[in-house]
Amino acid sequence: PSLLGFGCMRFPMTEDGKIDEVRAEAMIDLAIEHGVNYFDTAYPYHQGASETFIGKVLSKYPRESYYLADKMPGWLVKSVDDAKRIFFEQLERCQVDYFDYYLCHALGENMFKAYEIPGVMAFLYEMKTEGKIKHLGFSFHDTPDVLERIIKTHPWDFVQLQINYLDWERQDAKRQYDIVKE
Repeated sequence: PSLLGFGCMRFPMTEDGKIDEVRAEAMIDLAIEHGVNYFDTAYPYHQGASETFIGKVLSKYPRESYYLADKMPGWLVKSVDDAKRIFFEQLERCQVDYFDYYLCHALGENMFKAYEIPGVMAFLYEMKTEGKIKHLGFSFHDTPDVLERIIKTHPWDFVQLQINYLDWERQDAKRQYDIVKE
């Protein structure tokens, strides 16, 4: 993937609160034209419209020319059936047969409970075995101690941390980075 990725959480919007598809598509096309090939969306972004929009725009490009990341909304998962329904809905919304990167979204102490529901992680690993998920990981928003516990629970392929100047100290992002590096 490109060093710089394209986040699909905050597309430009029209006055009625919908994605400004003309402007947003021009941004995506410009990013691709300049070598950006990693796109990150999630189930709740733009009230569910981000996945559908990015799927539509990226469908005009060869599937092997970009990397798509999406995220399971654990707060909506109460059973393995919920996880299955949401995952297959995301594939359909994004108009793809697989995700290059699939994340358990916004893990922390409470959010991780959804992935302890019997069968949920087994389902995600089954999707990985079938090639519908190329790399399975999680995004994280909590303390370093919680990160250490979660990272040891499964053989994750990657972790997405929130690292910025503010969180370097507020959430001890440096220690989180060191934990993931280890």
